Amino acid sequence: MANLESTRLLYLFDLAGVAVAAASGALAAGRRRLDLLGVVVVATVTAIGGGTIRDVLLDRHPVFWIADSDYLIVILASAALIMGYTRFRAPPARALVIADAFALGLFAMTGSQIAERAGLPGLLVIVMGTMTAVAGGVVRDVLCNEVPLVMRSGYLYASAAIAGATGFVWLRIAGLAAPVAATAGALLVVTLRLAAIVFDLRLPVYRVEDSEGP
Repeated sequence: MANLESTRLLYLFDLAGVAVAAASGALAAGRRRLDLLGVVVVATVTAIGGGTIRDVLLDRHPVFWIADSDYLIVILASAALIMGYTRFRAPPARALVIADAFALGLFAMTGSQIAERAGLPGLLVIVMGTMTAVAGGVVRDVLCNEVPLVMRSGYLYASAAIAGATGFVWLRIAGLAAPVAATAGALLVVTLRLAAIVFDLRLPVYRVEDSEGP
């Protein structure tokens, strides 16, 4: 019974992450003034990019969105809702980064849980959780001709996903049930990311100055 509840929560986390990520992709595409097909493409790769790479690396076949077409329906519905809303009202200035923060937290936990179920050690659980969280956003930013958030100087982005995935692993080692550990990990990711947005928190930047020539 506990396994069934854990599986159900994982599925809900994944669907919610896909919906929010698709919304962030649609917003990014709209700000670059892409056509409707462009919006759907960007929303789709943002929502399933990280999970697809994870599934390929873990040799999970078929890939999750091929096995369950509901994911694509959720993506299209989310993108359509965003396009409908923004047609009549401008989104808040920070809507994209806030939506991305929630997707980051949800995806970090789905990736971590799937990796844990595959029997991977803690370090690889953290790697898979982080990759699931950030890879779709990287593809989105590249397609929209933006510097990916994960590559921006000092940005608290991938590090927030790493912190959440690490927290998940520690809580599981401490004996907490997967749904509890995943919820706590997602909250940590979202809190860190939103705090970074609101308070402009940044990681220290490593600089190497070239010596001056003669």
